[in-house]
Amino acid sequence: MADGGEREGRVSPRRTHGPMGVAECPPGAHPPLPLLEARQVEVEIGGVSILRGADLSLRAGELLAVVGPNGAGKSTLVRAVSGLQSMSGGSVSWSGRPLGGIRGRELSRLRAFVPQRMPVPAGVTVREAVTIGRSSHLRALGRLTGADRAAIGAAIERAEVGRFAERGLTTLSGGELQRVQIAIGLAQEAPVLIADEPTSQLDLGATIGVAALLRGLVGDGLTVMLVVHDLALALAVADTVVVVSGGRTVATGAPAEVLSAERLAQVWGADAHLSEHGGRTALHVAWLDAGVGAA
Repeated sequence: MADGGEREGRVSPRRTHGPMGVAECPPGAHPPLPLLEARQVEVEIGGVSILRGADLSLRAGELLAVVGPNGAGKSTLVRAVSGLQSMSGGSVSWSGRPLGGIRGRELSRLRAFVPQRMPVPAGVTVREAVTIGRSSHLRALGRLTGADRAAIGAAIERAEVGRFAERGLTTLSGGELQRVQIAIGLAQEAPVLIADEPTSQLDLGATIGVAALLRGLVGDGLTVMLVVHDLALALAVADTVVVVSGGRTVATGAPAEVLSAERLAQVWGADAHLSEHGGRTALHVAWLDAGVGAA
């Protein structure tokens, strides 16, 4: 197959995992209960069926990437499992508890959700925005405790936004804003961080920086789930990949196994393949071919 183009990136290497991309259990031990389990999720919006039976399982300490073509239902799925989008069918549980029984602040302490685009109000500094992210922990009068200040400071430091913490949000670049969104999520101190297309509007350098940050957070013990369009990036950073197409989950597993040339042809209609060598990944595409299934 001819390589009509390629996109390459390099981030910190993944940890060694078992066949399905999650840490292996000692012999004879029972696998830990998934932090998040979604089965046959259905979502209808405005009379249109968006999800028609999507599955997803997230285990502690992994980075899971949800991928798929435009309009597949990726963002709808992560919003549904986060409790931000009503479902018309299926089930979602967090640590064995049905999502429907978890409300408000309790849900915010289980997962932090980073949207595609954050509101950028004038007059709000980075530090103030991250402080707002701590709101699920604040007492009734909204006063910050020493623990709150420590969590806010740690989030700012870990997301590497300290150098512009006193600047207004409206003065920041896209990459800086994305880091602020992650810092806001980290301030919640939730065990799971969910990011919806965190690199979709970033240039190559900013994308590499955010990818390395997310992979580093997993190394620190956080569990991360993200929606991503860049398949080479998913191959580089993810422990597990979930492929969504036509509102359904069509494959789940280790990135190199799931993102095969055959699946790229079936799901994306592309004459393409992924490669990985020495911590570098690339997507090789026959850009000027008519495609194997192009519309």
